[in-house]
Amino acid sequence: MAGVRQFDEDLLLDQALAVFWQHGYSDTTMQELAAATGVQRGSLYNAYGDKETLFLRVFERYRAYWVDATRRVLEAAGARDALDGFLCLLIGSLTNETPARSCMSTKTAMGPDIDDPVIRDALTGLLDDLETLFVQRLASAAPELRLPPPEAARLFITATRGLVVIERLYRDRARLRQTADTLLDALFN
Repeated sequence: MAGVRQFDEDLLLDQALAVFWQHGYSDTTMQELAAATGVQRGSLYNAYGDKETLFLRVFERYRAYWVDATRRVLEAAGARDALDGFLCLLIGSLTNETPARSCMSTKTAMGPDIDDPVIRDALTGLLDDLETLFVQRLASAAPELRLPPPEAARLFITATRGLVVIERLYRDRARLRQTADTLLDALFN
């Protein structure tokens, strides 16, 4: 039947996510996506139109994962423990795969396509969502903080982007953990 998709879209999006996560948006080709998903390029173009549209569909899954996972770890009893939970989640995500996959949003942000407003808006939307969650979590911990909660949240989210870059350079989990501990010491009294 013409026009009916002959693939499992959920599976395809998961497979495409793995490719974009490994290579970033700019360095992923439609040929790589076709090979990883087992769906021919023509069918991918028919289904999604272009790589950007497919990326945005995939990125929504990535964004939902990080927002949901962050919400869960921020439920820890203490604010410092909550942020430490996020740092553990991040460091694990950066280092548990072989080869290390790093961070899809940061890889994409560092690529040449960041000048595309649609891509930039998707990335900043994720960071804004995370920052909002951190501000909300830190609001009740203001007396424990060295900075007001919005400033602490922004510094935290910015520093986590630095952790991603350091992981790409050093590939040293212990270094990331030490830096994470130093960040928490800098934020809390």
